[in-house]
Amino acid sequence: MNRITITLPNGKTLETAPGTRAIDFIDALTDAPETVYAVRVNNMICSLNKSLQTDSIVEPVIAKSKDGAEVYRRTLCFVMEAAMHEIDPSYRLLIGHSLGYGYYYTLRDGNGIHPPLIEKLKVKMAELISKNLSIETFSLSYQQAMELFEQEGLTDTRNLMRYKCPPRVQMNILGDFKEMYFAPLLVSTGYLKTWEIIKYGNGFLLRFPTSQDPDNLTEFHDIPELFKTYERYKKWGKQIGVTTAASLNELVSKRKVNDFITISEIFQQKCIADIAQEIQNRGKVKLVLIAGPSSSGKTTSAKKLALELQAIGYTPKVISLDSYYIGRDKTPIGEDGKPDYECLEALNVPLINQNLLDLFDGKEITLPEYDFKTGVSSITGPKMQLGENDIVIMEGIHGLNDKLTPSIKPQNKFKLYLSPLTQLNFNEHNRISTSDNRLIRRIVRDSQFRGKSAAGTISMWENVQKGERLYIFPFQNNADAILNTALDYELSVLKIFAEPLLKMVTPMEKEYSEACRLLRFLDVFPTIDPTEVPERSILREFIGHSKFKY
Repeated sequence: MNRITITLPNGKTLETAPGTRAIDFIDALTDAPETVYAVRVNNMICSLNKSLQTDSIVEPVIAKSKDGAEVYRRTLCFVMEAAMHEIDPSYRLLIGHSLGYGYYYTLRDGNGIHPPLIEKLKVKMAELISKNLSIETFSLSYQQAMELFEQEGLTDTRNLMRYKCPPRVQMNILGDFKEMYFAPLLVSTGYLKTWEIIKYGNGFLLRFPTSQDPDNLTEFHDIPELFKTYERYKKWGKQIGVTTAASLNELVSKRKVNDFITISEIFQQKCIADIAQEIQNRGKVKLVLIAGPSSSGKTTSAKKLALELQAIGYTPKVISLDSYYIGRDKTPIGEDGKPDYECLEALNVPLINQNLLDLFDGKEITLPEYDFKTGVSSITGPKMQLGENDIVIMEGIHGLNDKLTPSIKPQNKFKLYLSPLTQLNFNEHNRISTSDNRLIRRIVRDSQFRGKSAAGTISMWENVQKGERLYIFPFQNNADAILNTALDYELSVLKIFAEPLLKMVTPMEKEYSEACRLLRFLDVFPTIDPTEVPERSILREFIGHSKFKY
């Protein structure tokens, strides 16, 4: 009888018959099998029901990990949708954006979700979880899948499949509820011990734990300005008829995408113009502070805002926070034993404040310079002095933190938060993550301008996100305005650059599973020729050939 060899994380091996499921030897993987949510098989994340057919290196995907958290969240959404289906199949839930550690849901018909229905949903969901029901995976023919999507009223899913036509469609099933498979889920409902549903807006938030603390929920902190920005873009998407990957596919297939690109760019520029007008309306603003997570388009947004400010009578002066690094020898050391360049203490905060005060008093200053190669800071930069109509724009990750500019009066500051908050969904129940959008931007930019491989960018992404959680996201509510830097056509352009890079990640690399997930993510989008992208678009910051100088 044929046997296959399984290599465990500790280097030990065991032999088993082909077809053995990963869950059958979970005790050999860990001393705490209840914390294992999935497995990594030859660097591909798979369900615990994965059937092993060849020699494999198998590692546990634990609850306290980024990958484990993603498996948990997907499964939580799936079970919640199954619970609503059991209550009444006519209710069509529509996933929206994330808000803190939660996803916002509404009804597709636009009717409000009232507290009695939310209570029913909680009870039904708790019932499904307490029964520890199995979640199965199976395949349907393309025709069977399309009939099912029609029968269940999954219009967006059905439309998406018209532009992606595999002979077989993989599905997940829980009781009578079936949904198209996008990525691995937990093997049963009993794992879902930490969650809550709270009434919010016209719908509700399905809240989940962080990867750092999978057994507890964080306190909910509302971000009303962020929610308002999302809602504005959702409304805009509905007005122009592009809310999903399928509707974007339809535009491309009918050769109508050029107008959509133009409309998207004009709408974004109008939002920037509105912010410039709001700055002018404040009357006393002397400093614009711009912050946002990695690959949110801060550099181009700052340049576009500067142009809008010029158009209404200002003369913007740009100061980079990067110039104020205190020097490698003085930079605090992080938990990993390396210099932490992202913490506030890595910047010369007293000098920042003194320079700004001097500028506002009409004095001439000499800006500092920081040499990234040598790690040395020096006061050898250019001279600067403000005129009557001059305004300072300062861009960096700590812009929303008041500890950066404690000496500057609040009425003299305008704080702007940026993020690519795409309003597009894959389908009714699967959203497009802002983080994924930014990661794909970063992969393309790192390859174009820094010579870094996709695996290299993916490998450092978790640390980037850790810095964002510490230094950016806690201060979102401090923003005077939020600018959505997403362009709803951009993934179709980025796909052309990103796909070849992601396909070069090998199964021998830890980043292989993430690369495969991103390839599946991009597969639902059509391609749009990069030459269609305007020369001053934020997208040019990532793909190149911008009219702006960086």
